Amino acid sequence: MPPVRIGRHRLILLIALLLFLPAAVGCGGSEPVSETRESVLDRVVALREIRYEVPAIPRWCDRIETLEKHRVNVGDCELYVETEGRGTPLVLVNGGPGGTHHCFHPWFSLAAEFVQVIYYDQRGCGLSDRTPGPEGYSVQQAAADLEAIRQALGHETWTVLGYSYGGFLAQWYAISHPESVSGLVLLGAAPGLWTEMEPTRQYDYISTEEREHLNGIRSELQTHYREQGWSHEHYLQLLLYNNHLNADWKRQNFYRPSTERCAEIALYEWDHADEFRRQLIPTMDAIDLSGAFEDCPIPTLILEGEWDLTWNTDKRDLLLDNHPGAELIVFERAGHGIYDEDTDAFFTTLRRFLRRLPRVPQRRLAAWQEYLADWNQARLADPRYLIRQCNEGHAAYLELANRYRSDWLAGVLGSSELRIVGHALYDATRYDDALEVFRILEETARDRDDETYLAIALIWQGHMLDLLDRRSEAVAVYEQVRDMDLGEDGMRHDQFGLAIVFDSWVAERIESPFTRVENRWP
Repeated sequence: MPPVRIGRHRLILLIALLLFLPAAVGCGGSEPVSETRESVLDRVVALREIRYEVPAIPRWCDRIETLEKHRVNVGDCELYVETEGRGTPLVLVNGGPGGTHHCFHPWFSLAAEFVQVIYYDQRGCGLSDRTPGPEGYSVQQAAADLEAIRQALGHETWTVLGYSYGGFLAQWYAISHPESVSGLVLLGAAPGLWTEMEPTRQYDYISTEEREHLNGIRSELQTHYREQGWSHEHYLQLLLYNNHLNADWKRQNFYRPSTERCAEIALYEWDHADEFRRQLIPTMDAIDLSGAFEDCPIPTLILEGEWDLTWNTDKRDLLLDNHPGAELIVFERAGHGIYDEDTDAFFTTLRRFLRRLPRVPQRRLAAWQEYLADWNQARLADPRYLIRQCNEGHAAYLELANRYRSDWLAGVLGSSELRIVGHALYDATRYDDALEVFRILEETARDRDDETYLAIALIWQGHMLDLLDRRSEAVAVYEQVRDMDLGEDGMRHDQFGLAIVFDSWVAERIESPFTRVENRWP
């Protein structure tokens, strides 16, 4: 069906907020209560001083008396699980990668009035054990753990709600264990598609002045981190807290969060093992979900915030196109989360969907499983799969370079894939081949009007030309980037130990040629 736009029912929302939001506990006093809430559309520029202490706000897990807490053994570790309410089971999969279940508190206690809500932390995150699987942290392991929780709790099937990255994991879980899923809710979900998408909007409402202030906060806190011997956890908490008190909240929220909410995010909602993201993200990037949900019999609900600036407006349509049987609902005054900004409409919608869930027909389920087997074989044969598997370490780059074929450049690869191939060929000292790849990347970036990848393509063309002793050509492409006047924009290449700020980097390269740097990741 076509998208449905849902407005706000102010009275129910007010009741929900009064019931569940904590009393104001800020640094130096509570914030004034206003009848109107500041939104990204107001474009208010507020540059707040750095705060060096996060308010000691307790976990919602310890404040919500109706929660039942469990430690669930999934074979090689224990995962933290909470249940609340009775009835049809609804499991919540949080975002990240590297977030925790705490982001769903206290709002989903409203859902516990009509279903059993199941919260959990993925292995390596939050209150669960920090024990990587046999092959490290991975999407495959995360899906297996989720299935182990279902079995441990004794549910024949359950509805899976995936938020942000959790939306990607929920989709992969549905593909891996379709017989276990009675319904699928994709909330601000990462689409998991290798389709080129429009650039993110997350900085559209952050002014230059605010961005400079955020950079200053990071620099100041990093100085204290080094000089005062802070733990990384303490540094990260202070960084998150100060960022959200300032303009960083505009990247994913429609309304400005309270001081207390900023503290909760900093203390409890971004908590994971050091190696978690580094190991898991490549396994996510190696999966393209395109075409997987053709004739999927599982009822699916897609929930999107009109002001979810994490993505551009094309994301919701791409996701719906990949779920042709799904229902899409767009909330007009919400960002990435929806449930915390348009609370009443969100839970009214969720309740309606869960109450009318039909039973998945076994015949259609079996047919979809057969389709998925063929789909998976085609996925593994795609050269993009090999590229996306690459963890960008030296050994992986050499293997990729050895398997590289020039016919990969015939319009198959996207910008990120071309960048990986170019870096692999550079790492293997195949500078001529790398130069050709970065030229194709330039064409791709120009076609998409993508300034970031255009700058990267030109800069790395210059690097290859320098290494090939074609200095005048190198300077010419560096000057193209200089003329783009990108300021403090840039991109990190941590495997090479490079943090490239475009303007200053090309200014240096115009004066002196690039010299080879080695891959730091074995």
